[in-house]
Amino acid sequence: MNKRTFIKTFGLGMAALPLSTTTTLDNRAQGHVTIFPSLIRRGDTVGVITPSSPLVDEKGYELADENFSRLGLRIKWGANVGKRYGHLAGTDTERLSDIEHMFADPDVKAIVCLRGGSGAARLLDRLNYPLIARNPKIFLGYSDITAFHQAIYTQTGLITFHGAVANSHWTPMVIRQFEELFYEGKLPTYTADRSPVKTITGGTAEGKLFGGNLTVLTGIAGSRYFPDFEGGILFLEEIGEEPYRIDRMFSQLALTGALKKIKGFVFGKCSDCKPKSPANSLTVEQILHDYIRPLGIPAFQGALIGHIDEQFMLPVGARVRINATEGSIRVVEPIFKRT
Repeated sequence: MNKRTFIKTFGLGMAALPLSTTTTLDNRAQGHVTIFPSLIRRGDTVGVITPSSPLVDEKGYELADENFSRLGLRIKWGANVGKRYGHLAGTDTERLSDIEHMFADPDVKAIVCLRGGSGAARLLDRLNYPLIARNPKIFLGYSDITAFHQAIYTQTGLITFHGAVANSHWTPMVIRQFEELFYEGKLPTYTADRSPVKTITGGTAEGKLFGGNLTVLTGIAGSRYFPDFEGGILFLEEIGEEPYRIDRMFSQLALTGALKKIKGFVFGKCSDCKPKSPANSLTVEQILHDYIRPLGIPAFQGALIGHIDEQFMLPVGARVRINATEGSIRVVEPIFKRT
């Protein structure tokens, strides 16, 4: 059976699942009750979807198969995985349908995005948040998936996870992290043991964790899906942006008032963010110095967050404590449903 036939066959049964009428909950005040996903175990079924852009080649399917096979998990492909609509992985309706069917399907115990890309923000006003709140599950992805992480938390209170997508090259570190987090429910401490960390301002801070890709996060600024960062910890990463664009996006974050609200800051990797003309450009380090150091809050850069193979799986909306002097992030409260 070829991959396209495989996807079509496993997706057919999902179309019959009933969906509730879409409504919107506005919980930006962070006064809502946090919703915790359940742990999973070997043999469970993971739903794989493409809620943003399609794969650039067929190898991504093989990578996903390999990753979940190593973990002892079965894959249920979204009914519309493999479709294209311009730069998107299908129409808005098709991509929306796959997300909601995966949350509604009782056989699916976790949802992992096949890749990021672009287009998530187009779906935020149409996503069925009450459905998600009634069916809390592990939801994992990064890059453009940042928009879903913020929206799902602000509208439902569900903790989701910023980390490797299904077609990433999952290293032994990522596999081990997945098992300890989602099988065993260990409260993780994230340290970049093999990556240099630079302290911007030393010290410790504690608060709820929000963030993700800088471009995507600033793209939803001003909407009801943009978190209230009051007392929070902000983490960011980026890829393929010149420093002048990074500077512009930090200016936007500052103008929203978000930077003045946070208690701590973590910057991951900025892959391929070198200027075309170094002599006429700020560096990323200078930009962080200009916007973050004056805040006087614990802050560091170099965490394993970003468009890299070995990256942390961070619980968005969870309470964490950062140590900017040593470059660590520690989850300090349970993040899974108690059984």
